[in-house]
Amino acid sequence: MAKERDEKAITTRSQDYSQWYQDVVLRAEMADYSPVKGCMVIRPNGYALWENMQKALDGMFKQTGHVNAYFPLFIPMSFLSKEAEHVEGFAKECAVVTHHRLGAVEGGGVGPAPDSVLEEPLIVRPTSETVIYAMYSKWIKSYRDLPLLLNQWANVVRWEMRTRLFLRTTEFLWQEGHTAHAAHEESWGEVTKILEIYRRFAEEWMAVPVLTGVKTDAEKFAGALKTTCIEAMMQDGKALQAGTSHDLGQNFAKAFDVKFQDETGGWQYCWQTSWGVSTRLIGALIMVHSDDQGLVIPPRLAATHAVIVPIYRDEAGKAKVLEVARALKERLSASGLGIVLDDRDTVSPGFKYNEWELRGVPVRLEIGPRDVEQGVCVAVPRVPTRELREGEKRQKETLALDGAPEHLKALLDDLQKALYARALQFREEHSYTIDDYAQFQADIEKGGFFWAHWCGSGACEAKIKDETKATIRCVPFEAKKEPGACMVCGAPSEQRVVFARAY
Repeated sequence: MAKERDEKAITTRSQDYSQWYQDVVLRAEMADYSPVKGCMVIRPNGYALWENMQKALDGMFKQTGHVNAYFPLFIPMSFLSKEAEHVEGFAKECAVVTHHRLGAVEGGGVGPAPDSVLEEPLIVRPTSETVIYAMYSKWIKSYRDLPLLLNQWANVVRWEMRTRLFLRTTEFLWQEGHTAHAAHEESWGEVTKILEIYRRFAEEWMAVPVLTGVKTDAEKFAGALKTTCIEAMMQDGKALQAGTSHDLGQNFAKAFDVKFQDETGGWQYCWQTSWGVSTRLIGALIMVHSDDQGLVIPPRLAATHAVIVPIYRDEAGKAKVLEVARALKERLSASGLGIVLDDRDTVSPGFKYNEWELRGVPVRLEIGPRDVEQGVCVAVPRVPTRELREGEKRQKETLALDGAPEHLKALLDDLQKALYARALQFREEHSYTIDDYAQFQADIEKGGFFWAHWCGSGACEAKIKDETKATIRCVPFEAKKEPGACMVCGAPSEQRVVFARAY
């Protein structure tokens, strides 16, 4: 047997959380750094996860009447100038195309050809409101054309100075929905409908508990009337904005002349929304669930649900075990599960255990000669689905081969629920109600969500951000009205909002 060497060791979370995250992404082969600074290469393990996220979300969008389209990567610079707040919000992040051809340069190599300057520079899309609404102004003429409910799956570019794989990169993948409506009541209904889809996806597919609420004016999307969001807590106590749904009002409609003729013959500007989630969700999933052994993937999003590891000592045992293991793989695969049979001879079962744990596969199925005789296999979930019994170091369940598909699906369902419960418990244990600003300044260092009163003043909000690096993550929808006093200035406050440091 070939000599084994562990090249996939990762830093522990307690040693260095940031390095731990990077190690998990790289060692689990989710992504890698690109030759282009600030960009990433999404490897097959990471892209399979994104495909499953995309499939689930796309189905949810289509169930509510949305259809997919695609719009250009390039946006005329003049388009961004039409909505003042929007251009101000994205101006520092834009990549600009100024030439359309390369030419030879003195000394060798190539460079932009001097005679190929574009009449108007093009922006590589940081988001697509402007180019999409230029088209909406052509397509929408009557109230009969509304609502227009489009979504696109695309890439965007936002020039970032400090990048981190999946969480913040210069180029990333996402979906962006853009809708137009005849009345504000309808568009606001769309905003909340999409936010509920994002909440359900985060909690039911990703097993990540989230808060839903409204962003403050300082934190809202550039050009929006109101931004709603889902906010998740990572294992280091920091918040991550995992999705946003924006009420654009009529701002972009007026800028791009998106209007319709109503039933009385008069002309009205449309009410619009935009909303999106990105490959940042993969970063959220990693930071919420993974551990010092590596990646943890919730079963509902896993491409591989279980790996079968055959165990044998001699050729006779190998033949017997592999025959049963192959039959088990076929039965489980036929039931709709993603199954891998790891029958490599070059590494030991222990090496395989560690490798597949690092990759986050939800369940390991072990099968040896004695298991074959008894008609069973041993299932080991990636993380416990119950309290460990006395003396247990790892949870192990014996599954009858006859009912393996049903038993495995039940175990996967238990694992999905356990991951959500574990993440919710962590969030609740790191959420605090606080009223004293001095205490807040001290306690924010330990991380977590801080529920505190805020008067609504931009000055108080800016003071807190400047002095503590904490921001208001949202004004939560689930927060009850509770008269109090702003923890900074003492002015009246109607309810608590959520403060945290964030990615």
